[in-house]
Amino acid sequence: MKSTITHILCATDLSKHSAFTLCHAAGLAAATGAKLHMVHAVQPMSDDAKITLQMFMQTTGSAETAMNARHEHARSVMAERQKHFWDHVAEEDKEIQKQVETIELVDGYPAEVILRRATELKCDLIVLGAHEHGYSQTFLGTVAKRVLRRSKIPTLVVPYLDNGTIS
Repeated sequence: MKSTITHILCATDLSKHSAFTLCHAAGLAAATGAKLHMVHAVQPMSDDAKITLQMFMQTTGSAETAMNARHEHARSVMAERQKHFWDHVAEEDKEIQKQVETIELVDGYPAEVILRRATELKCDLIVLGAHEHGYSQTFLGTVAKRVLRRSKIPTLVVPYLDNGTIS
């Protein structure tokens, strides 16, 4: 029996390592003809962080402006990482970029966002990177472990490599 991959969700943490993860997701999309969906979860601020932010902001508008700046920064980093990645892809592979269907920033806890968006987008595969810590932490990291534990679709965890960035 042959399973068909039509939609791939590539979760990014916006680190430089995420280019290596995207490389694997793009390669799988090219091989299968699948649509590629990119997602980054903007983790909610803790109540303590919100209170601290409000204490140091003079007006409600200032706190809201700071929250919007946080999202704009994440959006800017994601756009820069995408541009850098596609600028360094071999000319014959640039067509893969046409298979990117969505690029999103979603508020929420990363594992929950990844699992929810994979379901909503009817993805057949999740691709995410392993944690960058070595022996002092688990190799996978909390997000990858939570996704693996609860995912109902195949999930590829790309190992962290120090040289796993696109130059």
